[in-house]
Amino acid sequence: MTFARAWVDAWNRRDLEAVLAHYAEDASFLSPRAKAATGNALVQGKPALRAYWSMAPVRFPDLHFTLDRALWDPAARALTVLYVSRRSGTAQRAAEIMRFGNDGLIEFGEALYGAEVD
Repeated sequence: MTFARAWVDAWNRRDLEAVLAHYAEDASFLSPRAKAATGNALVQGKPALRAYWSMAPVRFPDLHFTLDRALWDPAARALTVLYVSRRSGTAQRAAEIMRFGNDGLIEFGEALYGAEVD
């Protein structure tokens, strides 16, 4: 939960460099929102992540995450962070799955979005 709280807090502060500090230089990230914004669901490498994620606060100045819980799978070295994403007046359930390398940095992430909530 400590990592999940820090990750959510960094997003809510709009501290992109704090978010990116957890990612390997060659990390990959998969998201349907990336496809909508860039034309490709797969974002590869930290420079591409920086470029993609830097759009979020501009496009959605009210973007805010509320942490629900985090689930750690030690065998897979994967953390799933469950949260509510609020943007443009809409709240939506979301999950981020992060797979960590032996160096402790995220090598692969995937964002999943679910139902809108009140």
